[in-house]
Amino acid sequence: MTTLNLKNVWKIYEGNVLAVQDLNIEVKDGELFALLGPSGCGKSSTLRMIAGLEKITRGEIWFDDILVNDLEPRERNVAMVFETYALYPYLSVYENIAFPLRIRGMSRDEIDKKVRWAADFLGITDLLPMRVRGLSGGQMQSVGIGRAIVREPSVLLMDEPISHLEARQRARMREELVDLHHRLETTTIYVTHDQVEAMTMAHRIAVMNLGKLQQVGTPTEVYERPRTQFVGGFIGEPPMNFADCELVHENGEVLAVSPSFKVRLSSQAAKKLESYQGSPMVQLGIRPESISVSKTPMPESIQAQVYVLEPQGERTLLSVKLANGELFLIEVAPDFTARVDETIYLQFREPIHLFESQEGLNLLY
Repeated sequence: MTTLNLKNVWKIYEGNVLAVQDLNIEVKDGELFALLGPSGCGKSSTLRMIAGLEKITRGEIWFDDILVNDLEPRERNVAMVFETYALYPYLSVYENIAFPLRIRGMSRDEIDKKVRWAADFLGITDLLPMRVRGLSGGQMQSVGIGRAIVREPSVLLMDEPISHLEARQRARMREELVDLHHRLETTTIYVTHDQVEAMTMAHRIAVMNLGKLQQVGTPTEVYERPRTQFVGGFIGEPPMNFADCELVHENGEVLAVSPSFKVRLSSQAAKKLESYQGSPMVQLGIRPESISVSKTPMPESIQAQVYVLEPQGERTLLSVKLANGELFLIEVAPDFTARVDETIYLQFREPIHLFESQEGLNLLY
């Protein structure tokens, strides 16, 4: 198994297109590590640099104690699983899995042994004689994974491998990929724009945006303690609510004040803000499940009007309009009912997040 280190890695394409900026990541031996972010954030460029398919502009990539900057892809002992399968449709499953071994010049017996091991490992032995073009999407992806693992790579790279599958297949493949990693114990980098995939599969997640690393942490850490406003808004479904506020000191307490509400911050939050010298104008962020709803006024409650009610079976999403026109999403009980434009009352519960205006950093991180 292999530890992977990216040190001050940059990727700049022709025309001064900045794809990845000063990226520093350490992936632990045997870890399932997700690169998560929207399209164009630099995650696929990062994966291709690790694979050796893209030359880095500057920085260093290390596999254990080996600097791989100038090593060709075949010298790095990595394998990739692509979104588009990248299979040969008119060859059999057996021949597709065997292909990288034939390129390496292995003997027929050794190839047969490894192909049958991979097929048995993935539970696709019965597919070996079949042509790839007749398989389902999930089966083709399993063949692609088989072709990757048959090489016994030091690092396994997966580039949005299940994003094209329909929802039920994706859920099943997530489970199968987690089980596969558990059994292989191969250091794995998993690129996705789908936060559900990253949150349910990865040991740790690197969130990227516009070529910059926003945060690295466990799924729980990036959800509960987002380092930036981008992470807070990108992670979570339904997404975090945001509102412009001013920090106001009043009678020894700190309040977040907007045209729609006044929220008294906890003593722990106030203590973290003691050294803050920046602008008092900040963005308050709060998750939908951290808002209580009542049809009667509560102490220090915030008045709002019902905008949309969305029953979703196990939960109901309530969209409300605050006094200044902000729309907030709230997660309420499945049996909650209310009329459009009905007045209701909100209370914000911890955790409340405050993001400064320049870099969007969480002041309470």
